[in-house]
Amino acid sequence: MQQGAPLVMHGRVTDHVIVISLDGLRPDAIHKYHAPTLERLMREGRYSLTAQTINTSLTLPAHTSMFTGITEDAHHVTWNSDKTAEKGYVTTPTMFGLAHSAGFVTAAFFSKTKFHHLQVPFTLDYSVSPQGSGFNSMFSEDRVTGYLGKYLEHASPNLTFVHIMEPDFIGHQFGWMGHMYGLAVREADLGVEKVIKEADAKFGRGGYTLIVTADHGGHGHSHGTTDARDLTIPWIVWGQGVQHGDTLSGIHIMDTAATVLWLLGVDEPANWVGHPVSRAFESTVVTGR
Repeated sequence: MQQGAPLVMHGRVTDHVIVISLDGLRPDAIHKYHAPTLERLMREGRYSLTAQTINTSLTLPAHTSMFTGITEDAHHVTWNSDKTAEKGYVTTPTMFGLAHSAGFVTAAFFSKTKFHHLQVPFTLDYSVSPQGSGFNSMFSEDRVTGYLGKYLEHASPNLTFVHIMEPDFIGHQFGWMGHMYGLAVREADLGVEKVIKEADAKFGRGGYTLIVTADHGGHGHSHGTTDARDLTIPWIVWGQGVQHGDTLSGIHIMDTAATVLWLLGVDEPANWVGHPVSRAFESTVVTGR
């Protein structure tokens, strides 16, 4: 864990951005299993149910693209397990590092050990992740959101990331889009509800912007292919500055990092292929606060 002294920073659109990744969540599962919190965010914000992840539709490569704004061909993370001792940390600048260098407070709550690659020193003021193996290599939704709640009792991060692993875990065990997967989707939805409750208490309603997305989908008992069921992910933005509307199109997983930095008023690197989804926001905030 890392923790730095609190700073007071002001963003372009919002002072507080929260990104929630629901591992393995297929967008067609949201309505099929009636995930009430996600459905509310879609009604009240903007969303895409046709966003696309990278061709290497695996958790670590996809999250690396989510955080770095580039594809696997550029960041070269193609493995999907914790190999930090062998390969070290991700060398490409992440949204955490760029925001942190600009003076913003960053925090991340990871539920899998493979995210150790993305806990780059001096980029996260605070982070938690599992340290064990087997079942001890994962944190449940309840544990992750519990850590978040405890942290927000004394901290006010500008950029917060929360990873919830249940849809992916159950998809591998019992299959995507079955009864057990549906229960996992509802559990993940409950996790989103808890994050919102904690954020409302800390920042006030309307005092932050929330992005909810996924790293990949799945079919059968796996993922990682270029099958549309693996590549298609949800992308929902809600909260401060968001223009009320409906669907968005043409969104890629790399756009998440670009949008985060744009919201905070931080310039993205020139080599990023991700672009801010500024069209989802009110015209008054697109040109400045």
